[in-house]
Amino acid sequence: MTGSRRRFPSLGGSLASGLVALGAWFLGLACAQLPPRGIDDVCAIFSEKNGWQADALRAEERWGVDVPVLMAVLHQESRFRARARPDWRLGLGFIPLGPASSAYGYGQAKVGTWDDYRRLAMRPDARRDRFADAVDFVGWYGDVIERAAGVPKDDPFNLYLAYHEGPAGFRRRSFDAKPWLLGVARKVEQRADSYRRQHATCRAADVAAAPAP
Repeated sequence: MTGSRRRFPSLGGSLASGLVALGAWFLGLACAQLPPRGIDDVCAIFSEKNGWQADALRAEERWGVDVPVLMAVLHQESRFRARARPDWRLGLGFIPLGPASSAYGYGQAKVGTWDDYRRLAMRPDARRDRFADAVDFVGWYGDVIERAAGVPKDDPFNLYLAYHEGPAGFRRRSFDAKPWLLGVARKVEQRADSYRRQHATCRAADVAAAPAP
């Protein structure tokens, strides 16, 4: 072998391009899962997250729960984090035993309720960590709450109480024993009002910017 050099195969151009494309895909997926930066401004959220406003408007049209209420509920449940989970239960005060419930995703929907949604709303492939599905779920559950508990869809305070406690719990007034929950529901109501004022502005701007038919 004196005077010779072993040649190793180089990484082919097509393979290298494929790996670059795969890396870009994973990076794009990771970025899509990140929460928006300005979560207190619904117009900033929709400006940053391409497609979210259209998803929310579709849910509003389908279920009759308006966009500001949908977004206020999602803000409270997850701060728009796709893979949000509840805190873990602790044994003896320090041993992790697992999540406190099966709640997951943008809307913190539990497994049983999510399964009902996928079946009854005819969305078998819906995922809790996909915004379009989560915002539609909140609209669907708002419709369920109105029919089962008599809560108007434009009443974010009581709608959130029923969202948290379930229609049956709301009818039993289980929230009366949870003063902290009443405070949270009031925050949801205030945020929905704030989002409503903001959304009126950016929605009007979108209409004005749309090309004439």
